[in-house]
Amino acid sequence: MDFSRAPRVRPTQPGRFARTAAATVALCVLGGVGSAYAYWATTGTGAGAATNGTMQTVTVVALLGGDTPQNSLVPGGNADAILRATNPNPYAVTVIGVTPNGAVTADASHPGCTTTGVTLTPALPQQVTIPANSSALLRLPNAASMSTASLSACQGSLFSVPVTVEVKK
Repeated sequence: MDFSRAPRVRPTQPGRFARTAAATVALCVLGGVGSAYAYWATTGTGAGAATNGTMQTVTVVALLGGDTPQNSLVPGGNADAILRATNPNPYAVTVIGVTPNGAVTADASHPGCTTTGVTLTPALPQQVTIPANSSALLRLPNAASMSTASLSACQGSLFSVPVTVEVKK
């Protein structure tokens, strides 16, 4: 028999496996700790920029076709004021207030109506949200009043009442 080709068996050294396993575990632990330290301890710098957009003006007109009031203004009485507010912004806005902003005038077809006696005391019954790029009707109940000092030449007039509408995003 030829024993020259038989596999050799090495004698085991006591504790060699334990030392190899301990070294492997130590490397894994140190590698993991090093990675964790690198993950939590790294820093960086950079720059950022942002711009603040500007809200576009919400426009207001009164009495467009179909926006007719429920009652008419007469000397000594009150009537609803109707406004149509248009929001040109790409986001919704909420109307939070309406205030008079200038003198009330009669339309051009009533030149004798120099003393209108018309005042506006707007009270927005509730906040109104106007969706993005659309308009909404604002009805101000009994907000317009006409005194008895109004001239007879004002009969049938359409009054222009300048207002400021306050909105928020």
